[in-house]
Amino acid sequence: MPVKTSKAYLTVLGVPEKPQISGFSSPVMEGDLMQLTCKTSGSKPAADIRWFKNDKEIKDVKYLKEEDANRKTFTVSSTLDFRVDRSDDGVAVICRVDHESLNATPQVAMQVLEIHYTPSVKIIPSTPFPQEGQPLILTCESKGKPLPEPVLWTKDGGELPDPDRMVVSGRELNILFLNKTDNGTYRCEATNTIGQSSAEYVLIVHDVPNTLLSTTIIPSLTTATVTTTVAITTSPTTSATTSSIRDPNALAGQTGPDHALIGGIVAVVVFVTLCSIFLLGRYLARHKGTYLTNEAKGAEDAPDADTAIINAEGSQVNAEEKKEYFI
Repeated sequence: MPVKTSKAYLTVLGVPEKPQISGFSSPVMEGDLMQLTCKTSGSKPAADIRWFKNDKEIKDVKYLKEEDANRKTFTVSSTLDFRVDRSDDGVAVICRVDHESLNATPQVAMQVLEIHYTPSVKIIPSTPFPQEGQPLILTCESKGKPLPEPVLWTKDGGELPDPDRMVVSGRELNILFLNKTDNGTYRCEATNTIGQSSAEYVLIVHDVPNTLLSTTIIPSLTTATVTTTVAITTSPTTSATTSSIRDPNALAGQTGPDHALIGGIVAVVVFVTLCSIFLLGRYLARHKGTYLTNEAKGAEDAPDADTAIINAEGSQVNAEEKKEYFI
């Protein structure tokens, strides 16, 4: 006494049952609309359902929550609608249930899709440049579900013209050796229970190119000897002789260095010649003038010849002293 009381509120969680996926019927044809439904019951509060396809979450889904008959738990369902194609074959669709009673370990349900589709065909040649006389293998690569039956090879809309040389082995067409008559359009047809598909390959046999031996030209060394002789005298004539001797073993196409060398030598000769003419002209200009003998000295101003003889230096008296100079 006195009596003391306290209250506690108890919440009982309803653990959701393992989910189940319905609505899948195998196989599904390519292009069909598929509707999958994931459902779980007994959850309290209502569980959450999420969809995944190839580990990628799908957001565009329908969600439905219903209260169970005991009015204590819930049944939750979710519906996924999508149109299938051949890329969905073998894909796992996962329905995941999240609830607080699962302690971060969700319950999942998985459905692997099986999609049937018509074959896809592609022809792969063994060489991109077929040549005459060489073998060629054409591979018919076909994919489909169900797996296509053995393929059919034709040429230009008809049967293969040379079965002995054109051998079909499984999906391969082996032409033992090519010639020009093999040119044409080759067709590969693949068929399964869903449909038929084909591919074409246009064969053009090329000529074998002529094999040319590679030639390596090793240029030989070319030597040139140039002799220059320049003769300069006191006369106005200057002679210059230039001789060039070319190596007979030099290649005909390698004349560039000889021209440059000869051009340089000619320039030197012209320069030397011009210098010689300049020096000679200057020498003659300095020695040009009137030269008088001793007898004529003093007579250049005489009015007449008699006076010039009388006034001339070096008369008969000094005749023995007269000298004459020659240059």
